[in-house]
Amino acid sequence: MSLVSPLLLLAAFQAEPARVSIDPSSLELTVGSTVQLSAGAFSAAGAELSNVTVRWFSADPEIASVDASGRVLALQPGTVRILAVAGRTRGVATVTVPELPPASIALQLPDDNVRAGASAPLRVTVMTEAGTRLTAADVRYESSNADVAAVDREGRVFGRQAGTARITVSAGAVSKSIEVRVIDNPASDYRVVPNAAAARTGDVIRFRVEATDPNGNAVGGIYPEWSMSGAGAQIETEGGEGVFVAEEAGRYRITALIGEETSRTTFVKVARRNTPARLTTVGRGPITGNHSGDVWVFEGVDGRDYAYVGTLYYDWMKVWDVTDPTNPTLIDSMQLDARRINDVKIHPNNRIGILTREGASDRRNGIVILDLSTPAHPTILSEYTATVTGGVHNVWIEPNDIVYAAHNGTSNMHIIDISDPSQPREVNVWGLPKPASSKTLHDIIVQDGYAYLSYWDDGVIILDVGAGTHGGTPTEPVQVSQFKYPIGNTHVAWRAGRYLFLGDEIFPPNWDPDRVIETRGYLHVVDVSDIENPREVARFEIPEAGAHNLWAEDDRLYVGYYQAGLRVIDISGELRGDLYRQGREIAALKTTDENTMVPNWPMTWGAQLFKGHVFAWDLNSGLWVMKLDETVIIP
Repeated sequence: MSLVSPLLLLAAFQAEPARVSIDPSSLELTVGSTVQLSAGAFSAAGAELSNVTVRWFSADPEIASVDASGRVLALQPGTVRILAVAGRTRGVATVTVPELPPASIALQLPDDNVRAGASAPLRVTVMTEAGTRLTAADVRYESSNADVAAVDREGRVFGRQAGTARITVSAGAVSKSIEVRVIDNPASDYRVVPNAAAARTGDVIRFRVEATDPNGNAVGGIYPEWSMSGAGAQIETEGGEGVFVAEEAGRYRITALIGEETSRTTFVKVARRNTPARLTTVGRGPITGNHSGDVWVFEGVDGRDYAYVGTLYYDWMKVWDVTDPTNPTLIDSMQLDARRINDVKIHPNNRIGILTREGASDRRNGIVILDLSTPAHPTILSEYTATVTGGVHNVWIEPNDIVYAAHNGTSNMHIIDISDPSQPREVNVWGLPKPASSKTLHDIIVQDGYAYLSYWDDGVIILDVGAGTHGGTPTEPVQVSQFKYPIGNTHVAWRAGRYLFLGDEIFPPNWDPDRVIETRGYLHVVDVSDIENPREVARFEIPEAGAHNLWAEDDRLYVGYYQAGLRVIDISGELRGDLYRQGREIAALKTTDENTMVPNWPMTWGAQLFKGHVFAWDLNSGLWVMKLDETVIIP
């Protein structure tokens, strides 16, 4: 066996750069063009280091790719960071790819005809040659016959008299025309429904206009534009409806613009939402020797109730008997070769459990399958590491013995068959078609045959894994849609009814679990009633705190909100706007007491409802058992 000399070790140590710079550090590239970047590595004294290997990465290869030599290729509009990494030090360059010019325009009216004296919105979609949509294009409108149909600067078409006219829409050097047929309008009366409405903050009211002829017969084809007076509320035009919601109590005037000379108004009186509840701690399972990870609560095959608690930067899984929820009792622990047991999941049959493993000393991480025939003292039945040695952050177990695992190494979803739990086997892999270095799969949840993959900067990916809508099966997923937002950090998803709740997770740089951690992030509320076209409709954001894991049940959403504690949100009815400002939060409790690793600092991880109790867990203080009391009376 050869030994490395101290001189070589010293040279290697000195070769570690203190700084890496990229030239140029910022630039603009048009789609399809390339540029050669160069990188230099420098010592702390400012001397340039030679013989240093530089590796190149793109933070988003969908916008711009970079090869091993540092040549960048612009692929689509956006802004991306290009990284040059030498040792453990990196340099960053910013590449901006401007929007392409308009290449095509698509036009659509809500109906074949526009009624005289009324109006309709013209939907305009401007596309580039690359197939991207231009949302901020400078669009111009012109009517061939304004006596028949006029058009304003926002694209609303006003019918003036029966006949036809062509509306031409231009953007850049391209234009598109649509023929507008204006027909007679028999309507003699218009009224807004509902009239003089009353609501609470957070209640969504859908206004519409009813048009009738002199005989009282309904007249269709009316598509008003909606507006309101006053701050503290919003109204959006959807089809012919005005969708209203208020964040603040008050009286609001609602106006429906029907035609150039016709409008109708109504009023809505909004009272402050008042749905108080109280979270009360009824039991504690304090853990102060290490930071706690994920938890799963279940009824064992012996008829008793258990909470299995994972750990952060620790190698034990702890077993708590919670049959008496007021007195959780630590009865066993299981040690693994790991620096983190992030996730704990129990098979729906309550006979098999899975622990995820990260940071194993032999770098063979993967998952550990537990035999729960004696749930008070689980034993290791088997392990699966073959294709997931890079560590598994989260898993989901389906009743059909399929496990979906989020693998750190590939950022792919690995599909593992545990029908024979003593011999688990991988049956498929699904992942975004991007290099592992430019994607992060954090969490997987499966509900009603759809898998929701929280893919960080790539948002949420929705897969058919047996829903029966897009041809997917549990082992052959089919992508249905994707939803992402500019800042990214999509950490977790939970489906409840027509809504998908997405949680951000934003940690400060160089955070230390043994100290105060100031997290950020909030909940995005996404309407997935049209699952191929998800759209964000609401949000829940607590100032100065960050969201983590979610659980929904009975129109209540339970959110581990880190330093803001456990929050309970009323998610009944239709959701729009700012749920926090609307007063939809009904209860909160900060999970900190004298038994904690970081004094006076809660870091609530998440919650699970089980047999009428709320089981919450905290990074710094372990297990909490609560009751939600919704009979609170406010004098």
